[in-house]
Amino acid sequence: MPFSEHDPADHPLSLYAATKRSNELMAHSYAHLFRLPCTGLRFFTVYGPWGRPDMALFLFTRAIVNGDPIELFNEGRMTRAFTYIDDAVDAVLKVLEKPPEPDPSWSRERPDPATSSAPHRLVNIGSPDPVDLLRCVALLEECLGRTAVRKLLPIQPGDVEATAADTSELEKLVGSHPATPLEVGIRRFVDWYRSYYSLPG
Repeated sequence: MPFSEHDPADHPLSLYAATKRSNELMAHSYAHLFRLPCTGLRFFTVYGPWGRPDMALFLFTRAIVNGDPIELFNEGRMTRAFTYIDDAVDAVLKVLEKPPEPDPSWSRERPDPATSSAPHRLVNIGSPDPVDLLRCVALLEECLGRTAVRKLLPIQPGDVEATAADTSELEKLVGSHPATPLEVGIRRFVDWYRSYYSLPG
């Protein structure tokens, strides 16, 4: 921690992680065989309006609004690098303007997973400041004006207790990293949720 693109990631603990890594490897093959510039983007817990309904923030919000229990794995002892959607989109657009080139210093003896002799690279897009999951729940409760019913569960197989993004490569590439505070992002998400589902404010 924080997770760097330069760290090896060839022993994934879940099928979800394995599919992500296999995508990166296939993209590298295309970059090598066809000289097609490929940048693998590693997103860290993206959230916000129009977010995926299977993500924790969305699930928690729906459950709190409906009075249902929220499931907190590892009894809530988790930290995540929450990344607000506007920050993620901004980073993608900036990275898009800088296609990768072969790294002349890449070495077979000391291979760097983040670069290559092909036009391929990996870039983290995430917040460098991880937040405790229970802090996230408390902010949702504050914004919704309701108390969550907590269901404490053991950690799921293949899950990790914490994530944090090393954003140094992103900063070198585009000059910035995601920086929207969780308090601001969650308020925007809850405002959107209330509007989209026509809930009283």
